Amino acid sequence: MGTFEKCLIQTGGGDNLEQVLQCISDSVETCDSVKDDIYKSWLLVICGSLIFFMQVGFAMLCAGCVRKKNVQNTMLKNLLDACGAAVAFYTVGFAFAFGGQNNTHDVTFIGSQNFFLMGDVNMAFWFFQFAFSATAVTIVAGTLAERCQMAAYLCYSVFLTGFVYPVVAHAIWSRNGFLSAFAADPYRGVGVVDFAGSGVVHITAGCTSLISTYILGARKGRFHDNRGRLLPVPRTIPGHSIALQLMGTFVLWFGWYGFNPGSALLLRVADTGRVGARAAVNTSLSAAAGACSALFTNMFLKERRTGEYKFDLPSAMNGALSGLVAVTASCGTIENWAAFVVGGIAGLLYLAGSATLVKFRLDDAVDAIPVHLANGIWGMIASGLFSSPHGMMEAFNQDDHVGWFYSLGQGSLDGTLIGNQILAICFVFGWVTCTMLPFFLWLNYMGWFRADSLDELVGLDLSYMGMAQTQLAKNVTEDLSEVGSVGGGSHKERQDNEKGDILPRNPPQSNMGPVEGLPDDEQ
Repeated sequence: MGTFEKCLIQTGGGDNLEQVLQCISDSVETCDSVKDDIYKSWLLVICGSLIFFMQVGFAMLCAGCVRKKNVQNTMLKNLLDACGAAVAFYTVGFAFAFGGQNNTHDVTFIGSQNFFLMGDVNMAFWFFQFAFSATAVTIVAGTLAERCQMAAYLCYSVFLTGFVYPVVAHAIWSRNGFLSAFAADPYRGVGVVDFAGSGVVHITAGCTSLISTYILGARKGRFHDNRGRLLPVPRTIPGHSIALQLMGTFVLWFGWYGFNPGSALLLRVADTGRVGARAAVNTSLSAAAGACSALFTNMFLKERRTGEYKFDLPSAMNGALSGLVAVTASCGTIENWAAFVVGGIAGLLYLAGSATLVKFRLDDAVDAIPVHLANGIWGMIASGLFSSPHGMMEAFNQDDHVGWFYSLGQGSLDGTLIGNQILAICFVFGWVTCTMLPFFLWLNYMGWFRADSLDELVGLDLSYMGMAQTQLAKNVTEDLSEVGSVGGGSHKERQDNEKGDILPRNPPQSNMGPVEGLPDDEQ
């Protein structure tokens, strides 16, 4: 039965033509609305899948940045990221972040409904947000590479996804969050503009990385020699595959097109397609500008120091990722030229942040802290500086409070938006510090955080994954040749060895028997 026949029956035979036409109009609108919901759900699933595919990029990037003896362990931790995030977000994470959100003026610190997906939950929305939470967790994987225990890593991933991240997401993205631009009555009339997560995802993950690496300490031989003496020049520990790093970078860039344009689907505006297209273009421009900025600035600095021009591929890759992180907060509200500026500055911030880590002897195997923390902060600030009236109207249906540079151009000193952005940065940094710092200190106190020195020497693949004895012999001899002779010597040196002040020359014998491939005097 067609719509016309149904309307004739509903209106009592069609004696009133106006009622029949109104019925047909309402039916068509309802049908269109249902179709829109179906299309939107499928697009959320597709964009969420692109975001989840970023897990492959992170796994490749991390695997390429570590030594061969730690590749399997690193890959397993990336897999556990996704598993832990799924369990935690299903049980409590989603409920804390978005549970029970409504269009009232109520402001809450944390959600309190929809635990275990009970109640009325939009499954497409859950999947999309789960992909975001998994991304926040896996960012930290590279920072802790080659020296973190497996149990500690799984504990941290569940805690971050189940409690820490959801509170940040609730505050900035939930309709009842106190900083949310989606609230019925946004804070100071505009809320916080974090379009796709420079603050919610990247500052949260970057701050966690900073706290964890400070407590965990550097890898053996990175800043100190085998007797604990500070090296005059920090030792670079190169990864085993630059090809994996580059492919991982491209996969992440590709996944970002689900991250940024996909977030436009959550806006309450009529033309989300136009906003999504703007986000896609700005994402591309910022990534390109970040890569070029970091590559050529690093080349210039090396020429000034050494007199020779040298291209550095890791600088370009991390510069591109920095540009992607920085534009994530504002990709839907800034103009194209501003995206290029944001990305260019992001590349410079990456170089400065990476050098700062080395200065303070903080070991970040993949430079996640300068990429995600430094540029997450810059991205939030850039949103408060460059958000245009046109972009704000298209994305949020208001242009009363725009980027500070535009306010100056209009003869106003309205700093409402930039003030809100800075407040959000402080909130995220404070919340993550107050929760993750005690958590990591507790793990470290219990002895569950850092891997044993011998495990680190021979590789975590052997300790946690199992490995052939010939590969063990190769790992030991390679690492001893890198670190230098550490055995023998005076009685005092042997005492230091026993206290764990320096690494032992010979790994202790176990029920494994002789190690194939080692000289007889080192068995």
